[in-house]
Amino acid sequence: MPAALIRPRGRPCGQRAHPSRATWQHGHVTAATHSTLFPQVPDSADAVLEGLDPEQRAVATALHGPVCVLAGAGTGKTRAITHRIAYGVRAGILQPSSVLAVTFTNRAAGEMRGRLRQLGAVGVQARTFHSAALRQLQYFWPKAIGGSLPRLADRKVQLVADAAAACRIRLDRGELRDVTAEIEWSKVTQTVPADYAAAAAKAGREAPRDPAEIAQLYSAYEDLKRERAVIDFEDVLLLTVAVLQDRQDIAEQVRAQYQHFVVDEYQDVSPLQQRLLELWLGDRENLCVVGDASQTIYSFTGATPDHLLDFRNRHPGATVVKLVRDYRSTPQVVHLANGLLAQARGRAADHRLELVSQRAAGPEPVFTEYPDEPAEAEGAARRIRELLDAGVQAAEIAVLFRTNAQSETYEQALADAGVPYQLRGAERFFDRPEVRKAGVALRGAARFGGNDALLDDAPDLPSQVRAVLSGEGWTPEPPAGSGAVRERWESLAALVHLAQDFAAARPGATLADLVAELDERAGAQHAPTVQGVTLASLHSAKGLEWDVVFLVGVAEGMMPITYAKTDEQIEEERRLLYVGVTRARERLHLSWALSRSPGGRPNRRPSRFLDGLRPGSNAAAGRGGAAGTGGVERGTYIPAATAGPPGPRRRQRSVARCRVCGRTLTDAGEMKLMRCEDCPSDMDEGLYERLREWRADQAQRSGQPAFCVFTDKTLMAIAETVPDDEHGLARIPGVGMRKLGRYGADVLAICAGRDVVAGEGRG
Repeated sequence: MPAALIRPRGRPCGQRAHPSRATWQHGHVTAATHSTLFPQVPDSADAVLEGLDPEQRAVATALHGPVCVLAGAGTGKTRAITHRIAYGVRAGILQPSSVLAVTFTNRAAGEMRGRLRQLGAVGVQARTFHSAALRQLQYFWPKAIGGSLPRLADRKVQLVADAAAACRIRLDRGELRDVTAEIEWSKVTQTVPADYAAAAAKAGREAPRDPAEIAQLYSAYEDLKRERAVIDFEDVLLLTVAVLQDRQDIAEQVRAQYQHFVVDEYQDVSPLQQRLLELWLGDRENLCVVGDASQTIYSFTGATPDHLLDFRNRHPGATVVKLVRDYRSTPQVVHLANGLLAQARGRAADHRLELVSQRAAGPEPVFTEYPDEPAEAEGAARRIRELLDAGVQAAEIAVLFRTNAQSETYEQALADAGVPYQLRGAERFFDRPEVRKAGVALRGAARFGGNDALLDDAPDLPSQVRAVLSGEGWTPEPPAGSGAVRERWESLAALVHLAQDFAAARPGATLADLVAELDERAGAQHAPTVQGVTLASLHSAKGLEWDVVFLVGVAEGMMPITYAKTDEQIEEERRLLYVGVTRARERLHLSWALSRSPGGRPNRRPSRFLDGLRPGSNAAAGRGGAAGTGGVERGTYIPAATAGPPGPRRRQRSVARCRVCGRTLTDAGEMKLMRCEDCPSDMDEGLYERLREWRADQAQRSGQPAFCVFTDKTLMAIAETVPDDEHGLARIPGVGMRKLGRYGADVLAICAGRDVVAGEGRG
């Protein structure tokens, strides 16, 4: 049968769609990512289809034969495929146990399981490729090989380090990480050590060491694993492929179990994962793949969009559905995203999807230039503080950067501004030790019920949870400072908030009901929201979204990154920025710094990807094309001279130098101390302790963490310099005009040896 190409009628970007039914126009948010906290399960198969737009409904009802869903960012792809599975199950067309849905991260698999549970499709397997393969390998290993499956290695990097030592090759920390990545790439592309050099050259990879050395390390790594009887994550896929290829009886058993396959993020499939999928399928075609070639950002791991782009060639009778209605972002954000891709080159660009926003108009993207990176971080923190003061939730704001090394400057700036934050990429919520302990405590309290004296004065569910978690370290107010203590408190606070939402959604719910909900959420990795601005790399932000996004460091050398040399690598950097832009629902801020450190040479320029898109720039010489909307100057541009309010905070900075040895300072913590960490301190210990006591009192009175008043390093810098006037105090990094106005008189009085009446500081 011919391919069915389903797409909405063209309309100007931002013009609202005209639905045939009111139920599928989702208003200001997409149902792909927003739903009621505890929704009711649809009462029939037809009810599962309610609320889907025409293209999503086409996906949900295409239950036979190969199906390819080309889904742009924010178009509800997860909604479409989970409703497809749920509709098939509820209509009796699909047996839950015969469906295997695979994706690439535990978070995405958990979200899929959670949505399927909400839709009444219990029993469907939704897993990562590795998780699904590991289950099969564990089950069939005794039959195929005999004995027990070798232990899965905990730390691959340590094995690589041991292999390097055996080869007498010295690797620093960065090289160790890079060589490990090369070994992973080799395995997912099914490249053996002897072929590494040729394969890397053909793929255009820039090897971190001599290719012959990497091949030697790769071979030694494999030998070491055999000696220690361990396997790594790539072996899980390789061994599963080997078993299914060599044992036809086992392959038939797997195929008898799974009749229908759904693959999310298909643009990220590696050759090894594609081979495993083909072995699962056999000669059948009950396969639905979902992806967007414009979001291919993991080619360094072996991912390639070719399998997605070649799908119709391999499956000539495939149904192809394009999702281009963007429910996530405003027309202004969508316009910028479309403009980025309009200038793209290459095969993925030839298949780009032009998004059509379904939301009401919002503010234009803001482009801001700063003199240096610390100023850029302070500017972002100041704007975030203003948003929080205006009522925006911290959890709905994100700061996204190209490399993890950029995080520290923003952590410090947010702490100075009194803004709570969380780092994306930490361990999963339900795996955190404090969450596991809290779950045990809640389960015990639920078991003892009325016999637990801890609950005597707790009449309702939220108060019961607060009472139980108070024994685990939760307090009504967050602890002073940041780091591990603050992170533990945030985890427990998230459970308290979840209990409040659960009780509001289900009046009369008991502690036992909440424990059951937590167990289900843990199984689905459906974590509650932790309040705090998200700091994340662009790669780790994939699949997430926020109301407000700050894209920082959008300068040449960082975006695209310096080591992106080939056209293909440059285009992947463009796609990475596209992913960052499309994380924003309503407000988008893009910024760059002219130099790295204060007083540095201002020799940086904004990213070439913004040419023609930011005001005052010319369109880049690119592909253009009828489908693109780039090359139009839109948005609000704020040059460095007007990037913030007038006054000392935005003064032109001089080079930051250590006041002891004179060395130029670039580290944010050292710049705050105004000296190298290793240089001797002449701090007045007594003054430092008096400042800490005063800070604790201020924090208690204002109901905020102590670091929001001043960080420890700022207090140390004050105790070392002992300023005697406002000008001297204002020169200390971390003080700033707002804190100078509020706390300056108190601090100067303490420095002068005078007593300060508690609470005397200006409000």
